[in-house]
Amino acid sequence: MFYENYCHSVQLFYLPACRCQDQASGFNQRSYGTATRCGSEIVGLGRQWRESDHPFSGKIYHTQPDAAGKWSVSLPPQQAGGPFLMEINEFVIRDILIGDVWLASGQSNMETPIMRLVDRYPEINVSNNHMIRYYKVPTQEVIQEKEEIASDAKWYSATATDVINWTALAYFYAQEAYHHTGVPVGMLVVSKGGSTIQSWINQAHLKEFPALTVNKDALAVLENAAVDQGANKWYHADWDDRDWKIATVPSRWNETGLDVKGTVWYRKDFNLPPDMEGKHAKLYLGTMVDRDSVFVNGIFVGTTSYFYPPRKYDIPAGILKSGKNNITIRLTAHAIDGGFIPDKPYRMSSDEIEVDLRGEWKYKVGQDLNVLEQAKKQLPNLETMGSMLYNGMLYPLRDYEVKGVIWYQGESNAGDPNYGKYLKALIANWRTTFQKVELPFLLVQLPNYAPKSVKPPVESGWARVREAQLQTALEVSKTALTVTYDLGEWNDIHPLNKKDLAYRLFLQARRLVYGEQVVSEGPLYKNMKIDGNKIVLFFHQSAGGLKSREHRLKHFAIAGEDKAYVWADAVIQGNTVIVSSNEVPNPVAVRYAWSDNPEEANLQNKEGLLASPFRTDNW
Repeated sequence: MFYENYCHSVQLFYLPACRCQDQASGFNQRSYGTATRCGSEIVGLGRQWRESDHPFSGKIYHTQPDAAGKWSVSLPPQQAGGPFLMEINEFVIRDILIGDVWLASGQSNMETPIMRLVDRYPEINVSNNHMIRYYKVPTQEVIQEKEEIASDAKWYSATATDVINWTALAYFYAQEAYHHTGVPVGMLVVSKGGSTIQSWINQAHLKEFPALTVNKDALAVLENAAVDQGANKWYHADWDDRDWKIATVPSRWNETGLDVKGTVWYRKDFNLPPDMEGKHAKLYLGTMVDRDSVFVNGIFVGTTSYFYPPRKYDIPAGILKSGKNNITIRLTAHAIDGGFIPDKPYRMSSDEIEVDLRGEWKYKVGQDLNVLEQAKKQLPNLETMGSMLYNGMLYPLRDYEVKGVIWYQGESNAGDPNYGKYLKALIANWRTTFQKVELPFLLVQLPNYAPKSVKPPVESGWARVREAQLQTALEVSKTALTVTYDLGEWNDIHPLNKKDLAYRLFLQARRLVYGEQVVSEGPLYKNMKIDGNKIVLFFHQSAGGLKSREHRLKHFAIAGEDKAYVWADAVIQGNTVIVSSNEVPNPVAVRYAWSDNPEEANLQNKEGLLASPFRTDNW
């Protein structure tokens, strides 16, 4: 069970997904089961603890599901701690922690496995922190918003047996947060390697980018056409097939008047005498084009994946019954003219009886790929649409109560001129999704990468993204930027130093989220003035004074009206930086740390936090 944000109300959500999360997880806001079993019954919580020992003890909550079978219970504020236990009718949820949950998202640097870091950080192998938890949302890319996350995932603690399942940044951030606050921490990681930012933004917030949005009506047609309408339904023995059409078996689809590529379902009822009750038998179903799945009385008995093999399936004992029985076939052909090949055996046989299965069958089209192809033609930008990761991975989390978001992404958008617009749209979108107008965002600026350039600044896709990240942090409330261009590796896009990154991120959280009076970022460029053959740079924040990591400032460049940059001399003078070059007698602009890999850039404050890369031009 998920409980977060101990100074706010706690909510319990229950959805009819017919499964129960009864595991040592903590931090899971949703439990699952059959809502109708709750009805208007009393939901009793933690009955075996005394009131003084347990936050849920002695509390009784009443609820009932809505028309869709969903229900929720809001609990009053709770103190951080745990582990605790909760009972919901017959379901018991153990190992609950009450604390802060952080949503961590982005691409591959957000999901770098902790396994890669054990040589660098040997303490990982002896981790023993049961008060921090980790959950990786399974990847799910879909064209429409999904109500539920994909299955097959669970929460892990950070004990030695579990920690190897974590991603690296989530682990080090959770450790930083817990050791500083003493509050249990859950890391909800929602990421996919190589993903672009636009795939994490819903369609409504991508309206100004036509190439990324699609027509909703056409999308609905496409989604409907992509689904076999009979899946998980039409094979049931008692399915109502009175409105199905009649076909003769064996026959091909074109002989039945079917102009279909896709899936057609066939059903046939037949009667058996009492002495066949529960007996073993065999099915002979000739040869079919192309792929079939066969069910007898709703029980799967066999499948063949391609055209040529003869279909011979066992009907195990216990399936057949006296009186009416049913055979259902799901037949799929990706070329026109599927069906049943003539002059082959179509019968059910046993030692006692043989049933001829030739003749009339009922049929219904489950999926027509022709319709799917026509729907795709109405959506020419389907391959470029955004939102698919948002739909499948972020939207299903909308009821979670998260403390804040850590966003580490941008490599796949390097050089994208719209990155800043996307990032602002994503922040607005997610704040709407989680119904928090000022949901905090901690942004990770792209680190240094690629070989160092000895030439003065040229165009850099990574520098453009860093600039967009900086501008977003300056312009959007409740956001903070963590500078990282000294933590990367020139020859590895997935740098291993996630521990120092986590420290800097949580330093920003201490100021932005927890309200501490702490210096959390380096100098930020504010404006400039030209002073003869020099340019004077001013900064928003010097945090007690500007400083160089070495004796001489590096990675400053200056240009005149010809826009040709050269490396410059730069010196700190009070709370300003003076930039000049003998090669540029009439300067107009400065750039700092403007490259894919500005590792040597060294302007910082006295707390050792680096200045963000910047430029004074708009070229």
